[in-house]
Amino acid sequence: MQLDTRRFASLVSWIISPVVVAPAVYLLIVLYRYSATSSHLDWFLVLFLSATIVPMFLIYGLKKIGRVSDYNITFREQRFLPLLVLVGVNLVGYELMKQLDAPRFLSAILLFNAVNTVFILLVTLQWKISIHLFSLTSSIALLVLSFGLPALVLLCFVPLLMWSRIYLKAHNFMQTLVGSIIGFLLMYGEFKWWLAL
Repeated sequence: MQLDTRRFASLVSWIISPVVVAPAVYLLIVLYRYSATSSHLDWFLVLFLSATIVPMFLIYGLKKIGRVSDYNITFREQRFLPLLVLVGVNLVGYELMKQLDAPRFLSAILLFNAVNTVFILLVTLQWKISIHLFSLTSSIALLVLSFGLPALVLLCFVPLLMWSRIYLKAHNFMQTLVGSIIGFLLMYGEFKWWLAL
């Protein structure tokens, strides 16, 4: 029974992970808001590469050479280098989106991903925040901005993911709670400011 519970917690942790949730949300936004534009798949490709492909290969490579102990980068001290690289990846993606004349909303996703990764990186110097929860709620914030308040129903996945990360001993309650709250508020606030410019 305990083994089955652990497997379920691991499954939840992998399915509701940054490399799955973020690109799914980006695809939904691109298809819903920009599918009439011929370049919409190019824009999604840049988002997908930045949010999923590059991070996966980066973590795989770091695991292969022994710079991180596991794919979730459980130990806080091992997070600095991959987070720093991901800041650069998102900034390059942002510049590429501008070259592709992407809508400001889409290019801002990568800009604020970079900004928020810097925030996480700075927090990581002293504390361990849940990137899983941060990514989930910041993605939900994007959906609220795109589809309105009904998207808030997706916050029902937050307690499930919190339980998963705590059960797997990847985080404690406060690390998941703070990641959840800050992830949503940062992304929502940044976009409200950006779209008002």
